[in-house]
Amino acid sequence: MNTKVLVFLSLLVGMGAVLHTVMPPIYLGMKPDLMLVMMFLGIMLFPEKKYVLLVAIVAGVISALTTNFPGGQIANPVDKLVSAFVFYGIFMAARKHTQSLVMICTVTAVGILVSGTVFLTTALFIAGLPGTFIGLFISVVLPATVMGTIAMAIIHPVAQQIIKRTNFTVSA
Repeated sequence: MNTKVLVFLSLLVGMGAVLHTVMPPIYLGMKPDLMLVMMFLGIMLFPEKKYVLLVAIVAGVISALTTNFPGGQIANPVDKLVSAFVFYGIFMAARKHTQSLVMICTVTAVGILVSGTVFLTTALFIAGLPGTFIGLFISVVLPATVMGTIAMAIIHPVAQQIIKRTNFTVSA
């Protein structure tokens, strides 16, 4: 593994951890998981399975440590692993056709929807939910999807410029 890539991924996960920690809950203790945006950004910048696995595990553990949701300590790592590889698969398939910001935001939105669904399903089976699945999906996952997609639309071009200006080699 490339040390520069590991440092860059750790910076992204660190920023995601701060965002995850300071984000206030919006409904029944659930809060949008902006760690996903940073995890997805890391996957887009370094689309190799070994980096996908690494960033998913680290993001899942850190999210589990910072969650207040009942059952979130188990649901977060599960949802990060599943959503990271689903996102990676969709991104790799879509990347062959276009690299536009619209495609990046669309794939991000799908990834966040997958993550929210897996999180709620896992939490339902582990500890139960403080509300209905549909209620939590509509009141937390959908707004989180919108917020995450907007965040990616802002952050991705900035990250690409940083990569270009630092002559950072990105995996193909």
